Amino acid sequence: MSAADLTQHHIVHSLYQEHHSWLCGWLRKRLGCNHQAADLAQDTFIRVLTQRKGFELREPRAYLSTIARSLMIDMFRRRAVEQAYLDTLANIPEPLAISPQTRSLIIETLMEIDRLLDGLGERTREIFLMAQLDGLSYVEIGRRLNVSVTTVKKHAVRALTHCLLLIED
Repeated sequence: MSAADLTQHHIVHSLYQEHHSWLCGWLRKRLGCNHQAADLAQDTFIRVLTQRKGFELREPRAYLSTIARSLMIDMFRRRAVEQAYLDTLANIPEPLAISPQTRSLIIETLMEIDRLLDGLGERTREIFLMAQLDGLSYVEIGRRLNVSVTTVKKHAVRALTHCLLLIED
């Protein structure tokens, strides 16, 4: 360990010993929970350790509370996102709710489709997906890609033939 690392270690160790209990109390007042306060206090000191700056602190409590406040805001934001996700899941009508087994089957099927389409050229793949997933007509695909309907049909036949040959194998 270099001299700079030893100095950094000593500074953080002193900072921890002198201010850890104060920081836990400061966080406890704002969070109303001993466990969350302890977790955020630890996260604060981890942040101090990972910054790896050589520093002399004139106001260590202001420094620690700034880091802790930032971590607390991150925690509240993360909770808000998680809650919004859970609320969205709760509001999905029951018939639309997907079981883990069904979700797994869907993912496997999508991976298989991706594997089947992997051997297609880019234009053929694009036309196939526009027709199959987007439900576009050959005329609409031709307009969007600025190609003739005959070209669209040729690529669609190529894609379907490719898939059928792979499925038969």
